[in-house]
Amino acid sequence: MSQPILRVARPTNDIERVADFYTAGLGFDVLAHFEDHDGFDGVIVGRPGCQWHIEFTHQHDVMVDDAPTTEHLLVLYLPDRDEWNAAVAGLHALGVTPVRSENPYWDHHGMTFEDPDGYRIVLQNAAWG
Repeated sequence: MSQPILRVARPTNDIERVADFYTAGLGFDVLAHFEDHDGFDGVIVGRPGCQWHIEFTHQHDVMVDDAPTTEHLLVLYLPDRDEWNAAVAGLHALGVTPVRSENPYWDHHGMTFEDPDGYRIVLQNAAWG
């Protein structure tokens, strides 16, 4: 059985700003982008060779709300301390500061940041499993 590929997709009002957060801030690559695909523009970010990526779309003439709660999280496990420090530094370089997690568990070995749409990203300095 082949491995599935996970794509997390969500709308945004500002593709460039949110793509910059994930590429310049977190070091992801732009894997693909599209314009006016049946009324949608989009960008797909991630890391080449990984079985996951994130897609941000904007439907023409539609405004979407920011994240509905502070518990809508994307958690990135970065067990290598240098890689974790680089991700934190990348976000700081964009002027993004950490926020306190709603669930204090994430503050024990990580930092939480909000992307431009208010969705939270946890950079967890630990291994999964």
